[in-house]
Amino acid sequence: MKKLKFFAIGLVPGLAIVFFVLNKKGASCSGYLPNSRVIAETLSKDFKYSENFKTEMNTLKINEKFLKDSIITKGKIDFDKSHAQKKPCPDYVLTYPEKNPTYEITYEKCEENVTLNSLKKLK
Repeated sequence: MKKLKFFAIGLVPGLAIVFFVLNKKGASCSGYLPNSRVIAETLSKDFKYSENFKTEMNTLKINEKFLKDSIITKGKIDFDKSHAQKKPCPDYVLTYPEKNPTYEITYEKCEENVTLNSLKKLK
């Protein structure tokens, strides 16, 4: 019991110090989650649009800036519908916003580029 007290006396202040130091530097662990990694990697590649996707973008009046800055950046990958292990180009289903999704995008993420295949308005 004595060892547990000493352990707690060191652990609690240590965690508090680490929390405040990392918080002040703006560090977060959210970039390590699968959703964040896939989206970051997607945004780092060149975009190609299928004809169907271009037509839907025009119909829904969505421009490329809104697509990249809002839909993809703040979207959520649906790993149940996606084929993340498919070779050579895994395909993903992304919904936006996270709660009560309005848009659904399917795309393939290859080595060099991302091909956006379909855009659907869910509501």
